Formats: sequence, structure tokens, C-alpha cells
Amino acid sequence: MPFFESYADDSGPGDVFLKHPEIYKPWAEASQALMNGPSPLTPGEREMIAAYVVGVAECRYAYVAHAAAAYAWGIEEGLIDRLLDDLEGAPIAEKFKPLLAFARKLTLTPSAVSQEDADAVFAAGWDEKALHDTICVTARMNFMCRVVQGYGFVPLGPEIAKERAERRVKLGYVNLFPAFAENKPDTGAA
Repeated sequence: MPFFESYADDSGPGDVFLKHPEIYKPWAEASQALMNGPSPLTPGEREMIAAYVVGVAECRYAYVAHAAAAYAWGIEEGLIDRLLDDLEGAPIAEKFKPLLAFARKLTLTPSAVSQEDADAVFAAGWDEKALHDTICVTARMNFMCRVVQGYGFVPLGPEIAKERAERRVKLGYVNLFPAFAENKPDTGAA
């Protein structure tokens, strides 16, 4: 149950966004550009990083939502759990491990991030844009963890998370919210 009496038991970040559009419409637009715009990382890989970050941060609501989004983009089901259990032993291309290690360190001990951490990412073949996008996805997800946990939102059920993830893949981050929609989709509703 949320900490705020004005929110329903099944409320989530979208309810906060719609209550404060002056803050969250630009946030949704920035999220769209970051998560689905041009990048050396696919949208699915960025969702995988997002889910990994919130898993590291132990934010169950965001983890359920973003793991479902990563899987909706085609990331192998269950991979993120394996990454959280054992990053080094997880069945993922080696080049992703330094990116995820960087995101983990930036989440848990940001003042300890060093040139060596960045160099490991570059040595794996990533460019500065890939590291930039990883840093920004990490920052975005840490912000969202604070919103979710600060409001006391409870995790989504897996079916609801899957449905919302499929909508996110189809509509993006802005068009999820009809009030923010750039190109309002025809929902067939009058």
C-alpha cells in the first residue's frame, strides 16, 4: 500500500507522472530518447541494464517491470536473475560484463568508480557513447528506485508487468501516458 493516502493500492510511478506532468512529461521524453533512441546498445540491452541496476538496488517493483520490458525486447527470459546471481559466470557475451560491472559499482559505491572501470568498458570494445548510455540508464533507474520506494509502491504481478512491458515496447516511454503522447494512438475508445 502506498505511503500517500491519495494513491490507490495498485498505484505506481505512472500515477506520480500524471499528477506532476510539469516534471514528468520532460522525464518521459528524456527516458524515450535514452532507452529507445540512437545508441550502440539496443533498446533490449538498455532495458537489461535497467533491470540489472534495479535488481542490484533491490527495488522489487522496478525489477519486475524492467525485467519484463527486457524480455519483451527479446532478452532471454531469466538472464537478468542469472546476471544478478553471478555476473562473471552468467551466460552473456563477455563484452557486457564490464558495462554491467560499471553499472553495479555506480549504483552501490558511486564514489569508488574509477578510470580503471571505464577502461575495462573500452577494452571490451565499447565506445564512449555506450558508456554514456550505461551511465545514464543507471542514473535513471536509481532515480526511479527512489520514486518507487519513496512512495511505497508494491511490485506488479508478473502478468501485469508483462502486459505493461509489451505496451512500453510498442508505444515507448512518452506514449504510454495519453496525456503526454506525441502521436496519440487510436485506442478505439470514444
